[in-house]
Amino acid sequence: MARVPDRAFTLHLGKAGYPEHLAETPDPPRTLYGVGDPDYLVRGLGVIGSRRATPYGRAAARLFAGWAAGVGIVIVSGGAIGCDQAAHSAALDAGGNTVVVLGCGADVDYPRGAWELLARIRRGECGCVVSEQPWGTPPLRWAFSRRNRIIAALSQAVLVVEASLPSGTFSTADYADAANRDVLVVPGSIFSPESRGCNRLLRQGAIPVTDVSDLAGVLGVNEGPRQLTLVSTDGDPDTDRIRAALMANPMRPDDVARELGLSIVQVARRIGALETRRIVARYPDGRYGPC
Repeated sequence: MARVPDRAFTLHLGKAGYPEHLAETPDPPRTLYGVGDPDYLVRGLGVIGSRRATPYGRAAARLFAGWAAGVGIVIVSGGAIGCDQAAHSAALDAGGNTVVVLGCGADVDYPRGAWELLARIRRGECGCVVSEQPWGTPPLRWAFSRRNRIIAALSQAVLVVEASLPSGTFSTADYADAANRDVLVVPGSIFSPESRGCNRLLRQGAIPVTDVSDLAGVLGVNEGPRQLTLVSTDGDPDTDRIRAALMANPMRPDDVARELGLSIVQVARRIGALETRRIVARYPDGRYGPC
């Protein structure tokens, strides 16, 4: 039998302390195990995305989760590598609060590389870690899909920052629809495989979010727009053209050279300078795009 961790709590459907907005959704968990402070189980903002996140997806997660946490909205996500962890970390960096919903026991470190992040949240000063699985339950493949309904239920809206096809984020979006939650989506390049899921959700009627003012409007927060900004390239026309091309459509250096009529040497040198300045980043498939 697993040892109950410090700062543990257990909430039962129909009993005192169980979140009302969770109880009112389809198929609420009968028992919710948690570590940390259950007072953070308010209606937050779900921020989810690809485990194979590109720098674009992580940047979008950090931008929107960080802003929302900064204005007092709890960030809810699944703790997975990629966009989820970027959202949790951005919330904490902004001095805000976050809730992690796991597909294993709330006391289990999964993924293992997230142990430090999970430990910080479990202390209860900035959120909590919850699961419907009993203490000590190892990661279960089927449970991660089921936990997505809890992410949706704990959120007033769910923001998908990056998703490929197929993608587990679609189940969270479906659960959000079933729970009468808004589904928000960050659009992506039509040429990026990691954005095909997002763009499909937009075709299906999801709400596009392109800057903070869009998100503020949905959440009912009075906040002016804050857009992603591009760092100056000191007026070099070719560097500006390369930057603009990569921001619009992540590409490999040879594709950029062909598109802009420049030599591969010129392009490689300027992309290297942009990468050093953290304006662009190299993606796992060899393309370069927004950092």
